[in-house]
Amino acid sequence: MNDTIAAIATAYGEGGIGIIRISGSDALDASCKIFNFNGNKLKNRFMTYGHVKELSSGKIIDEALAVYMKGPASYTGEDVVEINCHGSMVSLRRTLQEILRCGVRMAEPGEFTKRAFLNGRLDLSQAEAVIDIIKAKSDKSFDVAMSQLDGSLSAEINKIRQKLLDLLVDIAVNIDYPDEDIEEITSEKIINNISAINDMIEKLLSGAHTGRMVREGINMVIVGKPNVGKSSLMNALMKETRAIVTEIPGTTRDTIEEGISIRGIPVFLTDTAGIRETDDPVEKIGIEKTKEAFNKADFIIYIVDSSTKIEDEDINIMDYIGERKCFVLMNKQDKGSVADKSEIMKRLPNAHIIETVLTSGIGVEEIEEAIERLVYEGEISQKDNLMVSNVRHIELLHRAKESLEQAAGMVSCGEALDFAETDVREAYEELGEITGDAVSEDIIDEVFARFCLGK
Repeated sequence: MNDTIAAIATAYGEGGIGIIRISGSDALDASCKIFNFNGNKLKNRFMTYGHVKELSSGKIIDEALAVYMKGPASYTGEDVVEINCHGSMVSLRRTLQEILRCGVRMAEPGEFTKRAFLNGRLDLSQAEAVIDIIKAKSDKSFDVAMSQLDGSLSAEINKIRQKLLDLLVDIAVNIDYPDEDIEEITSEKIINNISAINDMIEKLLSGAHTGRMVREGINMVIVGKPNVGKSSLMNALMKETRAIVTEIPGTTRDTIEEGISIRGIPVFLTDTAGIRETDDPVEKIGIEKTKEAFNKADFIIYIVDSSTKIEDEDINIMDYIGERKCFVLMNKQDKGSVADKSEIMKRLPNAHIIETVLTSGIGVEEIEEAIERLVYEGEISQKDNLMVSNVRHIELLHRAKESLEQAAGMVSCGEALDFAETDVREAYEELGEITGDAVSEDIIDEVFARFCLGK
């Protein structure tokens, strides 16, 4: 924390602008050594034009703009200078080398944001939101991360922790001063308070399923006999031709994987080779990959050729799916409806059937609506619900809830209040790990190790 650090803050590659970020007590002095401001001085929060030069020879490296942000009113809470060079890796690398020659240290991945956390500019959940924003795969996952960065989750967690703190105070007073003229906290009151707090935690957890899928995406595999329309579905959902579509069975010999956004939800689609008996060694490999993708999928889309009767291959696939949730697309409706729908429902009790003509786009909108309802668990609009998307946060919320349920159980059994106090305190600290108010150095290091260099 006493070192001044620097790193390239923009993505590697060619671009119009590249930024070197410097943070620490020597940021301004180091910048002035390698930056020629043409007689001007770096002013706080002003962009200044000049040239980057070599320390040893004074040779100009690049034409640039620099901005100085005096701490604590900066991203890290320290003095920060950002040098905006041309977006050439040569320019950025050479500029960074000159900065490092001024006694500045190369930043570790995520160290700028880590300093923002340690300096109180962000809490831990907000810091984690920064990396979620950078890695957002869709508009919706970006919005969820922005909400967390704004402090919505932190505010709710702090509200719950305050109620736990009030409960701990009441319990402690009754334990320490049993003979004093103090209003006695009854078992019923403790249990009611715990129940109310658990309801607040449960409300946060209710959106966790959706939040996780919005953040991480949903893996969907498309299965079916050869030539039933799997590749047509892939192309229809992607709004472009990615998979080859022919009348020849077995055209898809390998799994085709694509990441797309469906109504703001990241979806990873896997188009598979049809599952059937074959002597073709290449097609056999594709079928094995289909089974592997099937086992890893969060959800199955099973396509049936509705213009033909259910065959042994269909039965084998349905037996493989079993009671897993899936969409069944009764495709090629324009060629007639011969496949026995009741047989499908009998074998796939958790299936949602949609009639389609994928080559014409019929049924595609209904599929997108079904995916949306799947992720939001039947509730399309969750604007009023705060989504918890981080797996670490979800685990800590569950642990806090379990600790409180254990405390309530202790009180109900007539155990000493000391036992309940221990469990309530555990819940308080577990929630504190979300915001970083009660967290070990190992967890902090683990969180920031996921960051990219320069952030």
